[in-house]
Amino acid sequence: MNPGRTKKRIFWVCLFVCLLFSGYSMRLVCLQINSHEKYTALADKKNITKTPIFARRGRILDSKGEVLADDCPVGNVIADCSIMTDIPATAAITAGVLELSETELLEKFATGRRYIILKRQVPEILIRDLKSQLALQRLRGIYSEDSTIRVYPNGPELSHVIGFTNREHAGVEGIERSMDGVLSGENGYRYSERDGTGREIVLYRGSEKQPRNGATVRLTIDLGLQHLVEQELEAAFAQYQPRSAVAVVLDPRTGEVLAMSTRPNFDPNNAGDADPESRKNRAIADMVEPGSTFKIVPVGAALQEGNVKPETIIYCEGGRFPWGGRILNDHHPYGNLSVHDIIVKSSNIGVAKLAIQMGEQRFHEYIRRYGFGEKTGIELPGEISGMVNAPNKWSKLEITRIPMGHSVCVTPIQLARAFAAIANDGVMMKTRIVRSVTDANGGLLRDFPPVRMREVISKAAANKLRDAMVEVVSPRGTAVRASVECFRVAGKTGTAQRVDPNGGYTPGKYVVSFAGFIPANDPRMAVVILLDDARTAPGENYGGLVAAPIFARIAEKAVRYLDLTPEAIPVNKTPLPLAQADISRD
Repeated sequence: MNPGRTKKRIFWVCLFVCLLFSGYSMRLVCLQINSHEKYTALADKKNITKTPIFARRGRILDSKGEVLADDCPVGNVIADCSIMTDIPATAAITAGVLELSETELLEKFATGRRYIILKRQVPEILIRDLKSQLALQRLRGIYSEDSTIRVYPNGPELSHVIGFTNREHAGVEGIERSMDGVLSGENGYRYSERDGTGREIVLYRGSEKQPRNGATVRLTIDLGLQHLVEQELEAAFAQYQPRSAVAVVLDPRTGEVLAMSTRPNFDPNNAGDADPESRKNRAIADMVEPGSTFKIVPVGAALQEGNVKPETIIYCEGGRFPWGGRILNDHHPYGNLSVHDIIVKSSNIGVAKLAIQMGEQRFHEYIRRYGFGEKTGIELPGEISGMVNAPNKWSKLEITRIPMGHSVCVTPIQLARAFAAIANDGVMMKTRIVRSVTDANGGLLRDFPPVRMREVISKAAANKLRDAMVEVVSPRGTAVRASVECFRVAGKTGTAQRVDPNGGYTPGKYVVSFAGFIPANDPRMAVVILLDDARTAPGENYGGLVAAPIFARIAEKAVRYLDLTPEAIPVNKTPLPLAQADISRD
């Protein structure tokens, strides 16, 4: 063997090995220094996850602290298909516990994805059971994320006021939507690292930010009173089967909504099963022609203007009043009526003459003073302003038709606010349904005190109008069936022809209503009852025969619930002959 050649071979082998390891070393240096951040990020992306820590949504309470909406802890079950060892067994166990399709799970697991939500809002007891069964079989790839589910303990009751939340915990309707900014809070997060089996390495848990829980919203609603209203409205809805029914109860002194109910309704715990019409809060989002309940506007305005006194006589034309080429009719042929009796007997011609005497512009100003044609500003989404045309858009007929509640559209909440103003000595208060907002520790964040808006009419004029409204609820008036034993009631009935969407009025279809307050001398509740297209026996679809008794049943229970002091007043509920029942049509 040639020694020189051997040395050369050894030299070249050594050189090659040195160059090879030098290349590896340079590559390693490059990876460690120049590409460190890139590959660290890739590793983190694979092993480190950012898990949201959901904030607890704030509670919604009634005025006395009863829970109307709250969060219940649950979990979302997640699959990481990249670390599963026995997919069929994992699918079988998971499907059995969560009541899912095993076939569908197998299809999902076959994708190899690292993050698949298998089921949301799973009770904690089921999650523990699932994890226990998987651990016994030493199966991995299934874990859970903490979450919450919104619970409404009263079901359909007050559903239109409370609303509901969607899958992302955002408010969709009602208070859940209007107060979403304070209810939702702020989610936190946690960075965590998992080992090859998918288990979290607690030692290497990264930074985390704790969530800020949502604030508590306290409403003005009295749940006890709400129960009474719901029961009676549900009974009326079953009895008369109307298209819709609404009841609103306000405190005239503060403008607070004590109860609000609408039919049809829905269960916010299963809001996805409800049709949009059932979810509509008709108390604020439906407008109707108010009919004779609107007669408080021209009579109150005339008393305020000083044009007339309660005893002033108005000739009612024997029930037929020609104006603008048309005949305005009263349901009963009256001759001379006092202004007081125009309300008691609900004369269309009487209120028309009072409005004509006042003039279009001045009458329109009073309509707006009562709040018609403007939103109340209640803290609920979807409120509409109704419809009140300016005088320059009135036809010659409308000065005689608007006073009886035609050619003007109002919402039930507007009507309740107007009657509450009369009950409150002519002073209108801002309508409110939220009383306060407090943080998780009970600290006050925001208060909603009573707000005086304006004087609609003077105290003297309001008292004169109230006296007439008290006699409406007597055998002389149209609402004797609204009377309550041992309490004076003030109110007004309404029976308006139903507006046809294609124009004009639908024959034989009516919107019947009663609006009033109790006790008349010291009002604690202003109430509006309204039924659209109630199914009754022929000749009985009147506000005094349908809506007034619903008011009476609610009021009789409410005065006991509120522990109001009774008055020694005998009650005669003998109904008027049907021919004298209230109706505003021409």
